[in-house]
Amino acid sequence: MAMDNASARIGKTIVICGEVKGSEDLVLDGRVEGTVNLAENRLTVGPTADIAADLTAKDVLVMGKVLGNIVATGRVELRAGCNLEGDIKALRLAVEDNAVFRGKVDLTQAASKSSDTASAPLASASHAE
Repeated sequence: MAMDNASARIGKTIVICGEVKGSEDLVLDGRVEGTVNLAENRLTVGPTADIAADLTAKDVLVMGKVLGNIVATGRVELRAGCNLEGDIKALRLAVEDNAVFRGKVDLTQAASKSSDTASAPLASASHAE
């Protein structure tokens, strides 16, 4: 069991249409169409990957081609040679030279956390009046 820390891998000849969910780190090298949801884990889009999906993960590293939106509670990293067409919502973003990106960026706290904390004081203030 020396490979317990190794990421799960979807190889370059694999094609998945639908939803991918998991609770471990994942490396995508093949084609995925649909959604990928790894809420508390790291997602790596390998250099041979061709992704047409919305991606949700703690951290996302993009080295291949992605057509879709990315939501990360941590960091999104766009490496040299990658091609991303879609919006990014994350806490942090790193873009290397020669990374291709077309879309919008929202670098704020996770929406669920900020809306929960923002609505709680308002709710208690309105009850006090």
